[in-house]
Formats: sequence, structure tokens, C-alpha cells
Amino acid sequence: MTTIFNGPSVGRRLVLAAASLALMTGTAPLAFGQDLSGELVILNWQGGVDGEMWDVLEAAFTEANPGVTIRELEITAQGDARGGIRTALLGGETVDIIINTWPAFRAELMQAGILRPIEEQWASFGWDEQLSQSWRDLGSIDGVPYGLTYTYGDRSGIWYKTEHMEKAGIAAPPATWEEFLASFDALKAAGYQYPVAMPGKYWAHAEWFETLLLRTAGVEVAAQLAAHEIPWTDPAVKTALMKYAEMLNAGCCGDPAVMFANDWDGEADQIFQADAKNYLLIGMWMNARALGDYDLTEGEDYSFFQFPALGMGHDDTSSVDAKELNVTTNGANPEVADAFLDFIVSKTAADILADYGYASPSSEADTSKLGPVQQTATAAVASSKVQFVLGDLLPGDLGDEYRVQLQRFLQDPSESNIDTVLAAIEAKAASLY
Repeated sequence: MTTIFNGPSVGRRLVLAAASLALMTGTAPLAFGQDLSGELVILNWQGGVDGEMWDVLEAAFTEANPGVTIRELEITAQGDARGGIRTALLGGETVDIIINTWPAFRAELMQAGILRPIEEQWASFGWDEQLSQSWRDLGSIDGVPYGLTYTYGDRSGIWYKTEHMEKAGIAAPPATWEEFLASFDALKAAGYQYPVAMPGKYWAHAEWFETLLLRTAGVEVAAQLAAHEIPWTDPAVKTALMKYAEMLNAGCCGDPAVMFANDWDGEADQIFQADAKNYLLIGMWMNARALGDYDLTEGEDYSFFQFPALGMGHDDTSSVDAKELNVTTNGANPEVADAFLDFIVSKTAADILADYGYASPSSEADTSKLGPVQQTATAAVASSKVQFVLGDLLPGDLGDEYRVQLQRFLQDPSESNIDTVLAAIEAKAASLY
């Protein structure tokens, strides 16, 4: 995997450096193999079915370690949860484990002194037997591991309800960009108002741009943009937005008020409950929602297909994400925290993840337990050149500006406004790197 870690802005460093003033107590030496006891505090920002899955994971760990109790510090957030996590840390909250999905945020927390490395744990627990070098690299900063990946996902898959395609007379998911755009008319003729569910409220509207950038320019250009080695005004970036504009101009999504009405979950409801929309480009957590919240049968009631081919030389690319666990320098129970990391790559944890529709990177995982959708996604990632989701690689302030400017693009996808939008993102990026 190609992974870029960007340093945070000076402002973020100073903010989290203030939080790290409470971290002077140090960490006791690790004592592997002893009976585990005490309270483990996990900072968790996930709700819904994901939250239920974490309840099951935690129950399995405490059943195996009856001397341990787990308390969750729950962060409620709409959109990007990093702001809520910062607020909790600045407010003096002390946790043992942070659930994280942003490589740039991991670097930010590390530079502020909030995270401890897990290199010693990696050797002591023998995680090389369960995780390949690429997963170690994914969680590392300058070669030192700080994050342990527990699940990963395809971010270039498009979800749909099978009966919608049947009703529209679409025999197979669109394989090319031209077929994809042409399917809009068939879906509208079948009575569906908007073919593409576009979650423009917070961040998920960026998903389309990020995969289009990969398919038009490749993983190397996407990595260069994430590191600001090329400007946002580069012609390759504009080409991706021009392709995005083609979809908007083909009548995919309705007016901006419709696109800005919902985050990804509300748009999923529009497809799978309201039967008003058809396509949703979003990560593999959609699988857990379809199984748990909608009680649908995977591969029968719903499915997904990999992003359609553009024929520009980069159709073997996919955007991917991963979720990881980080351990803190001031957690009260580092031994138990480290043991929980070891548990998260165990067969027990991998089986629980599979039950909720998630893939584990661990060699302990039994891939036969995955449903047909997740198996399709896992195979797609395995056969692709992959790049970590762009928005999660950007410094927080740039990520905010990037998403706001893409909302402005949705309001006016003209070429002149594309130039304006990219210039605004570049101006913000130039002030942060």
C-alpha cells in the first residue's frame, strides 16, 4: 500500500501539545504474561451497528480476562470525529486506547506526545505472524509502528439494491463510465428520482473525487497530492473534477439542496428504505448497516460493484481505508491496553468482525466467513494498486477546506468554478505544509 503521513499544521501541534502536558507520568514497563486486571478505557466515536460490534468485541475480551472491566469514553460527532477527540483530550480525559482511522491524525497525536510506539509489543506478541509487513508499514511513522490495523475496506465500490436494477432492466452493473452515465435514464424511467445518492452534508461527497483522481491519474499522483508535492491546481486534479462534473451534468443527483440534505447514512436510507435513489459510493461500513439496520440479505437484496472503468490507463486502482488502535502515553492500564491490541488480531476478534460484515487483516481470519459482498471487495483490493483515502491523509484544517470547496463545486460544476475551487484549496494547502 502507498501511504503518506502528513505533519499537522502548527496550530494543531500547539493545541495537542497543551493536551500532552498531562502526560508526564510516564508508562510502567510492560509485563507480558501476567494476569490482567483493572479498568481499560477506550475512546470510541462509532455508533449504530459499529458501536454494537464494539460491545461484542469488548465482551469477548472481558470474558477471557474476568479481572478486566472496560469503560468507553464515547465521542458524539457529526462528520469528521477528530474535533471531538481533540476536545476530549484537551478537557483532561484519560484513555488507554484510541480508535483511529486517520493516518494524518495519528501523526498529529504522536507529535503531541499522546501516543506511545508499539514496536516492543509487536515483537513480544509476535504480530509478524499475524500481520504482513504492509500492515505494519501502514501503521508506522518513520518506520516505527504506532497503529495496529484491525479492519480495512474498499472505498471504490458502489452499493445498490438489486431490485432497483431489475426494475430498470439493467442486467449487470455498469462496467464502464459511459455505461454508468447511461444507466441514469433507465433508472429514472423506472421511477427513481435520483440515480446517485450524493451525501453532500459533511464529507462523503469527496469519495467520488478521490476515486476519480485515482482512475484518471493513478496512485502516484494521488500520493503526491496528499503530500503536497504537486499543487491542487495541477491539471491532473482538474481532470478528475471535470469527470465528476460529467456525472453531475448527466443528472445524477438533483439540485444542491438535495445533495446537502444528508450524510452517508441518510442517503443509504434513501436507497434501501425509501427506494428513491440507487447508487452509493461509500466504505465497507455500509455492509454492517445493510445487515444490521436494514436486515437485508447480502448478495441477494443488495450488492455492490467496483468503480466503472474510465479507460484512461488507471482502472486497476482502488481507494482503501483502515481502522486502527493507538495506545496512549498516559493510560492507566498499559498492560491491558497492549493485551487488547493482541486480542484484536486474534481469531476470536476476526470472527466477530466477519459476523458484522468486516474484513480483518489478520492471518487468523477465516475469509470463508465473509459474505459475497465482502469477498468481492476483498478480491478487488487484492488485485488493485491501492492508495489510502485522500481525505484521511490531509491535515485537519486542509481537510475541512477541501470538503467545503467540493461543496461549492457541487453547487456549480462549471470549468471556471473548478479553477476557483482548486485555487482556494491550494491557497489553504500552501499555508499548512
